[in-house]
Amino acid sequence: MTAKDTREPIVSSSGEPVALMQAGPLREFWLLFRKNLSAMVGLTILLVFLFVAVFADLIAPHSPIMQFRQHSLQPPVWQDGGSARFLLGTDAVGRDLLSRLMHGSRFSFYVGFCVLTLSLTLGVALGLVAGYFRGWLEEIIMRLSDILWSFPSLLLAFVVVAVLGPSLTNAMIAIALAYLPEFIRITRGQVLVVANRNYVIASRMAGAGPLRLMFTAILPNCLAPVIVHASLVFSSAILAAAGLSFLGLGAQPPAPEWGAMLAESREFILRAWWVVAFPGLAILIMVLAVNFIGDGLRDALDPRLSRA
Repeated sequence: MTAKDTREPIVSSSGEPVALMQAGPLREFWLLFRKNLSAMVGLTILLVFLFVAVFADLIAPHSPIMQFRQHSLQPPVWQDGGSARFLLGTDAVGRDLLSRLMHGSRFSFYVGFCVLTLSLTLGVALGLVAGYFRGWLEEIIMRLSDILWSFPSLLLAFVVVAVLGPSLTNAMIAIALAYLPEFIRITRGQVLVVANRNYVIASRMAGAGPLRLMFTAILPNCLAPVIVHASLVFSSAILAAAGLSFLGLGAQPPAPEWGAMLAESREFILRAWWVVAFPGLAILIMVLAVNFIGDGLRDALDPRLSRA
């Protein structure tokens, strides 16, 4: 009969298990990320939303713009007067609320990814240039960033949309401009720190040119805070787009965008609570899920923060 093995896992001087330190970068990231329960819950919720967005045409019970006039403002199935044909009820013109919510998730992902791609790409590029070359080029970039930063993000979006005209595309451009200074400042600050590291100096002395230094030695080591902030911008972009649509400056009816659905239904809030509650809950749940993922990214990319 053998004794039970009670050996403790071997840890390094920094407190991390040796097995974790020996894993590849991606596996190490995943092992740290999945330790955060809220991040895993957020990831699961976001994947469900993504599945619904991709396959909305197949799983939605009705077209998002089809009107059943004889069933206008019908309550959800569990309430008196509800019907299994419309599980979450209908809006003022008889459109199925569940189908519109499913197709509306497409708009949220579309806005989030487009805004994030535009603001992140341009912001990281400008921040990298400003932090590396310094001098007059840095002054121009940072002063332009300060001008954009001085405007409240929503007010700046109002101005841009008012100039370009109300539409979802113009709303995304406006929101991307509003979040551009944040990526410029974060990237520039990281570049100023990383540019003085020994491995960057050694690469420069070995004859590496500016582009090679910027994109192979400096940028990869600046991405951790940028990625964490990107998750916050993704959720903020969804909220901002919903706000612009609610004010009539974003997606236009009959598009099943969640903010536009709230705007169309606000006059019925007292006698048909579901037409406002369900789009609002959809926005709330998606934004919370992305923020939970952002917390997990922060802990996984900088484990020292989770031990602080």
